[in-house]
Amino acid sequence: MALVNPLEPNHDPETKNLAEFFNETLGFCPNSVLTMQHRPAISKAFINLNKAVMANEGRVTSALKRLIAWVSSNATGCRYCQAHAIRAAERYGAEQEQLDNIWEYRTHPAFSEAERAALDFSVQASQVPNAVDAEIKERLYTYWNEGEIVEMLGVISLFGYLNRWNDSMGTSIEDGAVQSADQYLGKHGWEKGKHDGSRY
Repeated sequence: MALVNPLEPNHDPETKNLAEFFNETLGFCPNSVLTMQHRPAISKAFINLNKAVMANEGRVTSALKRLIAWVSSNATGCRYCQAHAIRAAERYGAEQEQLDNIWEYRTHPAFSEAERAALDFSVQASQVPNAVDAEIKERLYTYWNEGEIVEMLGVISLFGYLNRWNDSMGTSIEDGAVQSADQYLGKHGWEKGKHDGSRY
């Protein structure tokens, strides 16, 4: 079970209204948000930040943002966020070949050089210590402008928060997220881990 139990979706009306955003992205309100409701200011601020980060302002598509989130979550090891990110990428129209081959994005022909630069940036920015360097900066600027790089780092940073939140909480993973993770990530060893609802 989680370190702190999620509250019912109706606990905080303002959070419930804001959380309708997740019905589009995931098909359900995530347990992470329901847990944040213990302090509604946190749940509301998080949802508003999530909406701002995931808004499309340039050429960084909704699907690519979710693939960036997956790569970041894979780098940090958060299985809960890996499942959510791959599910959202699917729901936002990521190409089937990209979903099936996300583990091989560096070499698989389904990914462009621009996408590879964005996904490598996600890996490097998610490491501790941070590995962003002049080489990745040069690659990013070959394909993306400053605003788009800000959008990418917004996604990486948002998922840095979520990775720490959900792995520390041991947030119980929802059935829909498990289905997507099993489909796209299971062949590479994805499993619920501490998010199976019975570990703590």
